[in-house]
Amino acid sequence: MNTWQMYYPRRNGFPSNTNFFAHYLSMYLCAMLRDDIICALSTPQGVGALAIVRVSGANSGAILPPYFNSKRAQKLGLESHRAYFGDYSIGGEHIDEVLITFFEEGKSFTGEESFEISCHGSPYIVARIMESLLESGARLADPGEYTMRAFMNGRMDLAQAEAVADLINAENKIMHDVALRQLKGGFSNEIKVFREDLVHFASMIELELDFSEEDVEFASRKDLLDMLHSLKIKVSALIESFKHGNALKNGIATAILGAPNAGKSTLLNTLLGEDRAIVSSIAGTTRDTVEDTFNFGGLTYRLIDTAGIRETEDYVEKIGIQKAFEQAEKADVIFYLIDATAPEQDLEERIAHLEQSAPQAELFLCINKSDQADTYTILQRLEGSRRQIFKIAAKTKDGLDELLAALKAATAWTSHSASQTIVTNARHADALRRTALALDKSIEAVKLSIPGDLLAQDLRSALDGLGEITGTISTDDLLTNIFSKFCIGK
Repeated sequence: MNTWQMYYPRRNGFPSNTNFFAHYLSMYLCAMLRDDIICALSTPQGVGALAIVRVSGANSGAILPPYFNSKRAQKLGLESHRAYFGDYSIGGEHIDEVLITFFEEGKSFTGEESFEISCHGSPYIVARIMESLLESGARLADPGEYTMRAFMNGRMDLAQAEAVADLINAENKIMHDVALRQLKGGFSNEIKVFREDLVHFASMIELELDFSEEDVEFASRKDLLDMLHSLKIKVSALIESFKHGNALKNGIATAILGAPNAGKSTLLNTLLGEDRAIVSSIAGTTRDTVEDTFNFGGLTYRLIDTAGIRETEDYVEKIGIQKAFEQAEKADVIFYLIDATAPEQDLEERIAHLEQSAPQAELFLCINKSDQADTYTILQRLEGSRRQIFKIAAKTKDGLDELLAALKAATAWTSHSASQTIVTNARHADALRRTALALDKSIEAVKLSIPGDLLAQDLRSALDGLGEITGTISTDDLLTNIFSKFCIGK
């Protein structure tokens, strides 16, 4: 008996959950109807040294003989995981010397028979090769279709498929390591263990329903309760990890705040190494947030330059200042710049307000322009502050090494992310939240001795939430939404 048969006992020869059956039937039919041959350019468009054209589908290798001339391939035939050098010709016209790598069915990325053509990166050469493939019956692949076929053919689950996109888009070492771990099945294996425990108890509860008149108990309520509590703790830990995972994926939000002319835009430009924000001695120049990212220590930081904080009657500037505080409330790190030549009179109150409104953020107090004025008085005013204080000169880069070292230390939690399971996908986090809610309801149902049919419904909801992560339970709309975000050729 397979998993879905255990979970959904048969009634009159059909699964009790007909939606579940219909879903897998539609997936099967979809796979049957999409077994044609697809092709796409897998390297970027434009002129380059090399280009790779990818082809996949049943008997796709049969396309090659009219175009590819290789003595070795003609003599021995195409063998999986071997590369063949030869000429690619169309109607007697020699197009290019190419290298073709062949993969047998079941041994390729998609799980289908496939091959890759490595040619010179001339747009003309690529266009002619693509034309020949299309004329031979192949069609252009949809965005993400190669990875979708890998998922449909059981080469990877849905979480691993999404990790492919994360790996392609990784902009730093930590995110690369996290995506690679997920691609290898680290996250999926944890979800699989969670589901196995739930499936066991859910099937026992379902079995009890078939023997309701005998009043028997196949699932120990004490063991079930212990399992639910343990699972809730593990799921909650994964949900909590999304806060860090999201920061890793999108960049650690680093807001730069301070009074007008404190040097916020100068610090942004210096860290980026380019003039990204307008620098002016006129107060109120920056009226909206300016964002950009920079990599440091293997991490990506999303720098956010904000409007100068001050009392003003200018309506537009007021909106900018409000946005500055909103960014602070969402930031992981805050650089609060203090102008050494003109510190705010209400400096202590502003810092106290930031500590209260943004308790989640690491707050660094940066006395800027420290090369132009004595900082003794400001340091006295900040005496007793629990925050780290730095004397810097954003324009000359003085003190920035110490500030960046402290920034790296403050985000040291990221160094452990690659070796741990961490949620970086909003869809996964949402599914886990719904799973946690269903677990809470299941725990309450067991404590209150709720009838088995209602308890079984809560357990199904928890299973559905976990199943959506790996694709054990999914919809065509969900799959289309996920894979449409992939680039063509992947």
